[in-house]
Amino acid sequence: MTPRENIAPFRSFILKVANRCNIDCDYCYVFNSADQAWQRLPARMSVDVAQTAGRRIGEHAVAHGLPSAHVVLHGGEPLLAGPRHMADLLGVVRESVPAGVEVRFELQTNGTLLTEPWLDLFERYEVVVGVSLDGPPSANDRHRLTHASRSSAASAVRGIDLLRSRPHLFAGVLAVVDLANDPVEVHDYLASFEPPVIDFGLPHGTHDEPPHRGDPSVPEYGVWMSRVYDTWLARPEDRHGIRMLEDIVALSSGVRGSVESLGLAPPTSVVIESDGTIEGVDTLRSVEEGASWLGLDVFRQSFDEVLHHPKLLHRQYGKVALAEQCQSCPLVEVCGGGYLPHRFSTARGYQNPSVYCADLEYLIRHVQGSLRWHGWDPAAPPP
Repeated sequence: MTPRENIAPFRSFILKVANRCNIDCDYCYVFNSADQAWQRLPARMSVDVAQTAGRRIGEHAVAHGLPSAHVVLHGGEPLLAGPRHMADLLGVVRESVPAGVEVRFELQTNGTLLTEPWLDLFERYEVVVGVSLDGPPSANDRHRLTHASRSSAASAVRGIDLLRSRPHLFAGVLAVVDLANDPVEVHDYLASFEPPVIDFGLPHGTHDEPPHRGDPSVPEYGVWMSRVYDTWLARPEDRHGIRMLEDIVALSSGVRGSVESLGLAPPTSVVIESDGTIEGVDTLRSVEEGASWLGLDVFRQSFDEVLHHPKLLHRQYGKVALAEQCQSCPLVEVCGGGYLPHRFSTARGYQNPSVYCADLEYLIRHVQGSLRWHGWDPAAPPP
């Protein structure tokens, strides 16, 4: 296999500003998965690491003529860094990137620690904030409890309500699908907060440890998300997008999507850990110990060097990197073979269809069928 001639630059830079969390989600790929690297990493990112990362981001943006860089503050729970330290991190990143490159900050939080002073800080640095919440309290608390096994729902909702008082800072809600929860109830509850976007994610699983409750050929998750799609379509008064569903519509129409878990476009994100080490896809921690490890860091390597690391070149191969079954599938331009961690098996590495193959096929065909019913022509050129 040979990579595409022009390697796509990184555009999103995920900074793990805190490597601890104040709640204990049982599905968390950072703290409750095969890889326990967090135990060896600093609890929070130092100013020195952030400054060096900012300089590397600036170099990369200038070298590739990028007008902007998307910097995502992540964790663990990033608010555990504390407001004063977070202000220092934001300040040095912005100062280290050349003036001609716009820095667009985003932060992903569980929402439980949000306060007015935090929002004041986010106003100052124009940080938009996404909150993780899986649905109503009974749904959210199936997996998202505190370390003392208490509900985190009320604190998360209080944080979202506070964030809604400054809607320009509200980036949306991230929810992990659980088949035990009712999809319509979950959708309508999350929609009641009027987020700009609801981002549904499938729980991480591999062919060695599949996420399905029964037969993986039965598309339980595809049916669940199809019910979300039908509900979303039936509520024209709602203004929110649903990222996974919008991407299926876009990719079905020949337009590039926005998430790394669908489509064949090379991913353009990279992760900087709290100690400055670099990972390509940190969710590979759900696969096996060391799967996300590159042996690179911001102090010794540029992001152009990271682009050419053997573990990341698969991003540039496109369709030929996929399992034979996927290469010949008529839906491959939309599903892209599924998210990389979900393709893994010990026997064949990543040369497998997604463990969610049946689910993705069901959902994509459901969405495309709906589009045809509404007059969509798949042969028409994209708008």
